Amino acid sequence: MSGKIRVGIIGVGHMGQYHVNVAAGINQYELAGIFDADPARREEIGGRFQVPTFETYDDLIDHSDAVVIAVPTAFHYEVAKKALEKGRHVLVEKPITETVEQARELVSLAASKNLMMQVGHVERFNGAVLELKKVVDNPFLIESRRLAPFSPRISDVGVVLDLMIHDLDIILNLVDEDPIAVHSSGTPAFSDHEDVAAATLQFPGGCVASLIASRATQNKIRTLTITQEKAYILLDFTTQDIDIHRRAQSAYLMTREELKYRQESFVEKIFVHKDNPLRQEHLHFLSCIRGESEPIVAGESDVRTLQIAHQILDQIKQTNPVMAGA
Repeated sequence: MSGKIRVGIIGVGHMGQYHVNVAAGINQYELAGIFDADPARREEIGGRFQVPTFETYDDLIDHSDAVVIAVPTAFHYEVAKKALEKGRHVLVEKPITETVEQARELVSLAASKNLMMQVGHVERFNGAVLELKKVVDNPFLIESRRLAPFSPRISDVGVVLDLMIHDLDIILNLVDEDPIAVHSSGTPAFSDHEDVAAATLQFPGGCVASLIASRATQNKIRTLTITQEKAYILLDFTTQDIDIHRRAQSAYLMTREELKYRQESFVEKIFVHKDNPLRQEHLHFLSCIRGESEPIVAGESDVRTLQIAHQILDQIKQTNPVMAGA
């Protein structure tokens, strides 16, 4: 596809506004317009960014070459299927759909029509994550912590599909194996869904991954640590920094009074090209539409991530009586 690509933004709530802002600044795009189920929000955002507004998402799809879907998760399948059936490329916010079956259907539909369908795993475009694959080698232990204060804007899914799914996607890409065991627990705090969740994945090669996610913590923490032979890697998603702790030497020191253990190490800081991850995600989407790049997150890979996320959710519901009816 040559020339500018007409892109429509469906859903301009919290995340949708960011998509409008980014899309408006990309020269390869022509912002076809926006749609939101809330007329007041639709007109407010349309006026702020000086873009056309549409009263139905069907009409916006008809005027677009590609659409960005940032509506509540419950509507991802319906809207994405309509866009794909009309021959439009799709960038849909995570999670791809509510169910694994719906996700498989959309991936198959996009492939049958030779259309690009990308899922918004924006952390894959974080500069530090892009560098991480170059330094990770046969990890023993991966630990992710993604903690944040509660926000009522996300009410249709719990913390597993809201936050933990980012780290699931990254870890599965790093290890490149399907887990042979999944254990999880969680509990609600401020909503009807799980607001706190912990999961442990065991991989056939021996790696263990521990994931903790919370949207009930009064401090924002987003880190990933990796333990492998001779190195401990710390990634901070917020600052886009990677530190590698490498052991230099260790020794026991004995005196008449005490026995001490001393370990010396040095810290290697990896240079990371820092850019707006959402903008990089859109540029990648454009490149894939034009056939210049292969998707970083393939459709089947995202189906696998969603499938494991549901395994985690199922265990939470089975082990926590409070969540049994959720």
